[in-house]
Amino acid sequence: MITRRSFIQMLSVLAGSTLPGKVFPALQPARKVMTVRGLIESGELGNTLIHEHILVDFSGAATYDPTRCNDDDVITKVLPYLIEIKNDGCNSLIDCTPNYLGRDVLLLKKLSELSGLHIVTNTGYYGGSDHKYLPDHALRETPAQLAERWELEWNDGIDGSTVRPGFMKLSVNPGPLSPVSRKLIEAAAKCHLRTGLTIASHTGPAVAAFGEIEILKQHGVAPDAFIWVHAQNETDKSRYINATRTGMWVSLDGLEESNVNEYTGMLRQLKNEKCLHRVLISHDAGWYEPGKPGGGNFRAYTTLFRKLVPALKADGFSDRDIQQLIRINPAEAFAIRVRKTA
Repeated sequence: MITRRSFIQMLSVLAGSTLPGKVFPALQPARKVMTVRGLIESGELGNTLIHEHILVDFSGAATYDPTRCNDDDVITKVLPYLIEIKNDGCNSLIDCTPNYLGRDVLLLKKLSELSGLHIVTNTGYYGGSDHKYLPDHALRETPAQLAERWELEWNDGIDGSTVRPGFMKLSVNPGPLSPVSRKLIEAAAKCHLRTGLTIASHTGPAVAAFGEIEILKQHGVAPDAFIWVHAQNETDKSRYINATRTGMWVSLDGLEESNVNEYTGMLRQLKNEKCLHRVLISHDAGWYEPGKPGGGNFRAYTTLFRKLVPALKADGFSDRDIQQLIRINPAEAFAIRVRKTA
């Protein structure tokens, strides 16, 4: 007769170990990512640009009008750039434009359908730039009230649509965190614990990034739920290594043709320190800007695939290293799951 204890031991053997807590991989639920067209398995993201913009409106929250932009004009301008990267082997684009700065989820859905790219949008608020892009209620409400607003978009869809966010996009002030910045991170911690959405915060210098991690940990959120956005703006590059070792994601997302050699050097340093598994890479490029003739100057999303990847290969990076950066890490970083401190 097989007892409960012997049955558990048999499962442990099938899992390849008798260590407690190890789960047979085939029994683990597949991780998911929320795109503007719905849930997909995280592996379906494929080659991913993790920080780009399709439309940005810099008018400010006080005067922001989402109707002042014509979708057909944006599609005419932007779609060729999306098809271009699709042809280069890109499968997914993470759109980091937050609410009150031009987020238009129905436009993103149309562009996803037309281009064949997976596109991911966000919830959250942009608190940098002296609060220019924060609605008045964000200054008055508590962290719990803000978290509830973002959670509602996750549960019910954004702006009455069926489109749901795939992560949180925030922004904080660049130095020691201000009270408003602290409130936004506290709200993000609360929202993460109820939704599992990753927190990507426009941060820059390391002092703010490590301050954000401390707040998240105080609220029970593990560092691997956090993306340090615009980490390349930190002048002490050794801080990247320390950051990855906390578990947070270091996002080097200002790639352009003029700095390919600099990015190759930064990535080489991180590779030598065995930190590539916590690094994300992108351009912060685009975008259509309402109010400018023809939507303004649009910067293409092609440098990573056409310039950086060949430069990394010439520098001795393996195909596995490159896949780690553009395929494996994005799937891990944006997979929806609650990450708690031990």
